[in-house]
Amino acid sequence: MASWTRLDDRGVVSVAGTDARALLQGLISNDLDGLTPTHPLYAALLTPQGKYLFDFIVIDAGDHLLLDVEKARASDLVRRLTLYRLRADVQFAILDEVCVHAVFGELAELPPLPETATLADPRHPDLGWRALGAPDHVAAALGDVASPTDMAAYDRHRLELGVPDGSRDLEIDRALLLESGFVELNGVAFDKGCFIGQELTARMRYRSTVRKRLLPVRIEGHTEPGSLIKDGEVDVGELRSIRDGRGLALIRIERWRAAAAAGRRLQAGDATVEPSVPDWVDLSFASKAAETSA
Repeated sequence: MASWTRLDDRGVVSVAGTDARALLQGLISNDLDGLTPTHPLYAALLTPQGKYLFDFIVIDAGDHLLLDVEKARASDLVRRLTLYRLRADVQFAILDEVCVHAVFGELAELPPLPETATLADPRHPDLGWRALGAPDHVAAALGDVASPTDMAAYDRHRLELGVPDGSRDLEIDRALLLESGFVELNGVAFDKGCFIGQELTARMRYRSTVRKRLLPVRIEGHTEPGSLIKDGEVDVGELRSIRDGRGLALIRIERWRAAAAAGRRLQAGDATVEPSVPDWVDLSFASKAAETSA
C-alpha cells in the first residue's frame, strides 16, 4: 500500500495577476508554456551568474499559480520575485493554510480528492504525488488510498532515488543546475529562450564542462552533512543531506572514478562513503578535460 506524509518543511506561495505567467516565464529555468492544471513543472530561480537560489514545483491553479517551495525560505523567494515585478500586475502571497503532502509507494494513480489539489511529482515518477490542501481535509481524503507515515520515511525514499531537497542539498549561490540533476529531473527548458542564469547553464551543457555531480551515497559509520569526502589526501566531494546510512553528496566524477579503478574506498571522517549512479542520471555532461582544467 502507498504511504503519505505531510511535508512540514514545505510551503505554498500564490502568484496571481494578469502578468503572473509572463513574469515567471522570463525568470525561471523551465517553460511555462508546458504548464497545465494536470501537468505541473519543476523549476529553479538562479542568480545572473547561473548559480542556484531557489527551486520549486509550479502548479496551475486556474486563475493563479502556486509554488511548492521550502517553507523556511518562502519569504525570501517572495522578496526576490518582488524585485523583478516592477509595474507588472502580479501579487504574491504565502498561503499558511495550505500544506504540502507527499503520497508515494505502491499506488498506480492518485484519484481526485475533495478540497485538495493533487498532481504527479514532475521530477521523477517514483516520487509519487503531491497533495495540497488543509491538513484535516487531506488526511481524511487519503485514508482510503494510503497509510500515514512520517517525514523520515519520505526522506529515505527520495535519498535512495538521489533527488535533492532544496538548500539541504543545493548550496545557495554556488550550486549549478547541471551538477544537480535538473536536466534529468525535468527542471530546465533549453529551448524556451532567455531566463536568469541561462547563459552559463546552456554553455555548460553544450561544452560538457560538468565535472561534479550530486549523487546518492551509502554511508558506513558516523559522519555529518558538510563533511569532506576524500581519497587519501585528495578531495573527492562533500556530503549534503544524510539519513539512516543514505545521503547525497557532490562528487568530483573523475576523482571518484580514479579511486574506484584503484579499488580504494572513499572516506568522510571515520565513515566510508560509496557513491552510485541512479539510472536516471546522465553523466555524459561530464568531461575529463573540465576536471583537469579545474
